[in-house]
Amino acid sequence: MKILVTGGLGFIGSHTAVELQNEGYEVVIIDNCSNSSTDVLKGITAITGKTPIFEQFDLRDKLKVQDFFERHSDIAGVIHFAASKAVGESVEKPLLYYENNISVLVYILQELQKKEKTSFIFSSSCTVYGQADELPITENAPVKPAESPYGNTKQIGEEIIRDTCKVQPNLNAIALRYFNPIGAHPSAAIGELPIGVPQNLVPFITQTAIGLREQLSVFGDDYPTDDGTCIRDYIHVVDLAKAHVVALQRLIGAKNKTNFETFNVGTGTGSSVLEVINSFEKVAEQKLNYKIVSRRAGDIIAAYANTDKANNELGWKAKSSLDDALASAWKWEQKVRN
Repeated sequence: MKILVTGGLGFIGSHTAVELQNEGYEVVIIDNCSNSSTDVLKGITAITGKTPIFEQFDLRDKLKVQDFFERHSDIAGVIHFAASKAVGESVEKPLLYYENNISVLVYILQELQKKEKTSFIFSSSCTVYGQADELPITENAPVKPAESPYGNTKQIGEEIIRDTCKVQPNLNAIALRYFNPIGAHPSAAIGELPIGVPQNLVPFITQTAIGLREQLSVFGDDYPTDDGTCIRDYIHVVDLAKAHVVALQRLIGAKNKTNFETFNVGTGTGSSVLEVINSFEKVAEQKLNYKIVSRRAGDIIAAYANTDKANNELGWKAKSSLDDALASAWKWEQKVRN
């Protein structure tokens, strides 16, 4: 069975491609390599023993999207990662984010509606919840006004898919709302390799530890949490990748229309920034150079998932600990730099 993975050379996409191939699916990747490298294909091949089909082009080119689906008429499902994802950049360049994240989604759905039956997994985000009224966050928590154009594209994306599913009996879809993916494949053949200055905590930690960055800034220690730093739900990227496979299997195996479903994908446990730093120092056996600085605009106090729905309905549960994830991230960083 042939599965298209858009953005499949990216951090989460590449790990998902590995898990799909491990389950026997034939993987086709589209990536424009704007935030990735074709070297990732070597890593996927090294892990699985098989090289995915790969096409490099920009999905904003509608004619190329149409041509791709005409040539690959046997695509049975799509896992859609391809999107711009930096919150700060989205504030500075909102039109870029609306074009890249919304138009591409529409172009793909337009092609899928032509098929007799198809399955669609959407890469969504816990940013749709904002600062939730209650923790842990369930899928029934209200979707609040987005704090950034990036967050808004995830909300709009879910609405577009929901509306399309209502009128397209051939389309079944699931949106996976990620919390905070970290780590790398245990083989260290693939991992997170941001271009430029990292936007996320863990790659900044590992780059500081390896000497690429002089110092890590911790944005605020005066939040109403036990140690004053923000709390997030950090999930190992391999656990997250496996969630995509079981979600896809749910859709493919559905005898009737399942409509549009949403699932939180996290560990169910919140960890503060200082707890992440302490965990890293333990697994890396070295001290990290960091300092407390003023709060960063837009940061919420705490967000962590209630994962009961994914646990019970998908039969999926995160298995790796925070220590496991950070150890794999550090192993990957050392391999890349050395």
